[in-house]
Amino acid sequence: MSAPTLAIRRVGIDTWRESVVFLHRDCPVVRAAGFQALAKVRVQANGKTIVAVLNVVDDVCIVEPRELGLSEDAFKRMDVEPGHPAIIEHAEPPASIAALHRKIAGERLERDDLHAIVRDIAAARYSKIELAAFVVATNQFELDRDEVRHLTEAMIAVGQRIDWRHEVGAGPVVDKHCIGGIPGNRTSMLVVPIVAAHGMLCPKTSSRAITSPAGTADTMEVLAQVALPLERLKEIARATHGCLAWGGTADLSPADDILISVERPLAIDSPGQMVASILSKKIAAGSTHLVLDIPVGPTAKVRSMPAAQRLKRLFEYVGLRLGLELDVVITDGRQPIGRGIGPVLEARDVMQVLANDPAAPQDLRQKALRLAGRVIEFDPDVRGGDGYRIARDILESGRALESMNAIIDAQGRQETVLCPGALVFDVPAPADGVVIGIDNLRLARIARLSGAPQVPGAGVDLRFKLGDTVRHGEALYRLHAQFDADLDFARRMAQDDSGFRVGTADQLPRGYVGLPGDPA
Repeated sequence: MSAPTLAIRRVGIDTWRESVVFLHRDCPVVRAAGFQALAKVRVQANGKTIVAVLNVVDDVCIVEPRELGLSEDAFKRMDVEPGHPAIIEHAEPPASIAALHRKIAGERLERDDLHAIVRDIAAARYSKIELAAFVVATNQFELDRDEVRHLTEAMIAVGQRIDWRHEVGAGPVVDKHCIGGIPGNRTSMLVVPIVAAHGMLCPKTSSRAITSPAGTADTMEVLAQVALPLERLKEIARATHGCLAWGGTADLSPADDILISVERPLAIDSPGQMVASILSKKIAAGSTHLVLDIPVGPTAKVRSMPAAQRLKRLFEYVGLRLGLELDVVITDGRQPIGRGIGPVLEARDVMQVLANDPAAPQDLRQKALRLAGRVIEFDPDVRGGDGYRIARDILESGRALESMNAIIDAQGRQETVLCPGALVFDVPAPADGVVIGIDNLRLARIARLSGAPQVPGAGVDLRFKLGDTVRHGEALYRLHAQFDADLDFARRMAQDDSGFRVGTADQLPRGYVGLPGDPA
């Protein structure tokens, strides 16, 4: 006897990377098949099949008894018109569920286990509960270095992979990446045009912010279009030697995007997952050489030098075995880089540096030059140690600005010039003294409360950095917002704790961590 059909209804609920279906409690299928809320079901329509989580509703305004409601994610996956007949049945557990249970029990997983788990994740066969179990298990029972390698391989295998050999032949395809956690720090938007002006191919695909006030894609979108199809990205990179685009359109390492949707709410960023996430995206994007920035500081993702060294070795082990040449750089992560925190403010900082504006933030300029120099030294014709000088010459000559403008024009320059939010509030220093501490996490959260990145002009504009002398009542930073409610939320949080510590010069933290000073 065939299963009864129901008419598809688009419910219009964003369930964030999880397919969810809705049935009315009085639906005959619910009664006949014994479906319960949160059961996993299989839906078939027009030759397509998805696995989804079932929600049972009582309101006919959401779904009627003979309809099958689909969340936005499920509707996109089914790719059918509303009203199309569909069949719903109980779903079998994913084939890899036994491997997941072994990891929950603390066992080491083999290559085939991890490949099976990632295939099921990419095919949306795991519910958020099962995804959370995998994320927690791999955090509690830390993946060993070969498990991380196999996880990275598996994540690359289930998505698209870009091949740049037609563009560069045997030459390097270079990139620079930071593990994150430092507000501002928009060095990629400086490294790419500098390296592209040198003539090396640097096609950067970046993420949007999830829990931070801005991602590279959010900030670049202030200046140019970033949601570009893969073939267009190749054309741009061929013409300009670089791009700064959103990676979401390229379907690179899709399992990673799904895992991130669970990791971020749980505030879990284990070393193994971090390495697999970053390297799978970079290798899938076609990079052959990567400079990786690991900031260290009391409120950074990595809090100590020993932890940074362990993470560096893990990146190098996995990268080497997957054919990626890595230069891992440990940098100072005690405070934000640049002055702006939020898309418009960060874009302003970037363009000031490119224009050699005397008002440009010097910490952003120097860090970008050092990282760009390391990337340029991947050029076999560049002698080791010469990269910084070459990068500095490209920036000071105006060639980096020309390169950036070429990339912006090729991607599609924004017609509207965005400005910082018109609603402002200055956060005052509580006393005379010296800035002895800045909380990255606190400032990032305040910037998000002000509206960033959803409101591009919202955020925080810093006036002081570590070691600066301040007077009581001087503005430590300015909040920018577009809406009164956002400004009020951010203002109240900043007044409760500004994220700045003011004390005396002898209380400044010792042992500056970071790249060496400017080469002579």
